[in-house]
Parts: sequence; C-alpha cells; structure tokens
Amino acid sequence: MTTVIPGFAHHRVTVADGVALHAAVGGSGPAIVLLHGFPQTHLMWRHVAADLAADHTVICPDLRGYGASDKPAENGPDTYSKRTMAADVVALARALGHGRFALAGHDRGALVAFRAGLDHPNAVTHLAILDVLPTLDMWDVMHGVSAAVGWHLYLMAQPPGLPEKMIAADPDAFFGSFLDQWIKDPAAIPADIRDAYLTASREAIPSIVADYRASAGVDVSHDTADRALGNRLPMPVTVVQQDWGAALGYDAPALWQPWTDDLHHHTTTAGHFIAEESPTELTTHLRTLLTR
Repeated sequence: MTTVIPGFAHHRVTVADGVALHAAVGGSGPAIVLLHGFPQTHLMWRHVAADLAADHTVICPDLRGYGASDKPAENGPDTYSKRTMAADVVALARALGHGRFALAGHDRGALVAFRAGLDHPNAVTHLAILDVLPTLDMWDVMHGVSAAVGWHLYLMAQPPGLPEKMIAADPDAFFGSFLDQWIKDPAAIPADIRDAYLTASREAIPSIVADYRASAGVDVSHDTADRALGNRLPMPVTVVQQDWGAALGYDAPALWQPWTDDLHHHTTTAGHFIAEESPTELTTHLRTLLTR
C-alpha cells in the first residue's frame, strides 16, 4: 500500500486569490472530478480513480482546508461556504483544461458537489452524491435522541475558539473515532492510509471546523434560497447512501426528489466509506451514471 495513487501526477493549481488546491490527476478522456469527505483526503478515491482512469481524465483534489491544499484563515462566513468551495472545484477543472466535467462527492465533498451542481449547471454534466443529505434537509431531519449520531455537527457549529481547542486536545482520538465508528470493514482503511488521514486532519483543525461551521450558517441560507426559488439540479444525479432512514426516521429518496429532475437512488450495504469499502459497487454506479 502507498499513500499516492499509482500512475497519477500531482498538481498544485491556484483557484482563487491566495488559495491553491492540490490535485492528483490521471488517465485521459472525458473529465470526472472526485471530491473526498471527512476526515479524509483525495486518497479515499485510490481504487475508484484507478479504474475510471482507463477511459476518463480523473481529477482528485484535496478540498480547500484539507490535505495538501491551502487552508486560508476563516475571515467570514464565506471562506468555507460550499459555494466558495464549489467555485474552487470549477476553477480547478477549467485550469486543467476541462470546462465541463462529471462530478462525484462523498460526505463533505458531496455537499460541495451538490452546491456546484446548483451554482454551475453548465459545467457539471453528471452528479454523484455519496452518503449525505443536502445541508438544509440534514438539519431538518436530525432531532431527538437519534441526532446523537451527528454530535460532531453541533460541536463544530459553535463560534470559533472552543471547538478548535477541544479537538486539538487529542486530535487523533477525535478524527480516529469517525474512521473507527463509521466503517463496517476496518481493513478497507489500512494503517498507512489511516495515518495519512490523521496527519492531514491534525494539521487542518481550524479549517475543518470552519467548513462544518459554514454548514450550520451560510450553507443553510444558500439552500433555503434555492428551495424558495425552486432551483433544481438539471443534470443526471445518482445518490448512493447507507440505509439511515430507519434510524433517523426519514425517506431519503423523497428528500432528494425535490432537488433533482433525474434521480437514481441506491442503498449500499457498505459502511460510510463506500469508495474504500465497496469500490467495485461504487464504480459500477458511477459508470452507469456517466452513460445517462
């Protein structure tokens, strides 16, 4: 095992004033951008990216504030809004020569992908969302004792200072708890990859918290405005999720349907880290999406 994606070149691309993203790029053909989740980096895509690179240009960035990408200080609600992070992704793809591209995101990256699909429908040709709900719907369905599963969302929604100090007291225990609790097959994240995730997260505490804080503030405002306007995702959309409905009391396809004109929804038996636990299943879903 290695902490690079074999055959992929590494790029550092300026996407905004003072902000550059690190991206692993491989393959050739139509472009697909793969966005990682929390608490991970682009390495979560190592299996899926290698498969798709046979006939696609595959772009795997570290999101703003994560991994080897820049981590600007939070100087307002927009620094880590999903709107800002989505604009980063579109700028990255254009800088690499791709004005139009398919887009897949997991967890935090899925929220960025969702926003990119709404804000940049002429750039995003196909959209895949993995194991997350749109921010507005997520807050709407979390209530009562079942909301305990999202305790970290409430912690990192607090004003700057306390969350960062609490996490910095033992970052490996904090970030490692999610890698341990959200996975069904621990072997899917081997020791060297786990260490890479923990090291990257340890070095990005303020920006990771700022990303989550935005999801309790400005991102809700953006989703609320889109819902009021009836804005929808015009491209083909595939959603792959665990069956959280029984636990949290919601119908996931019914929550997604108002946001898209063309939805394929799939439930996986894998844990949260689908791309690492069930890469063949996920790649099949992505390849099917790309033919729609």
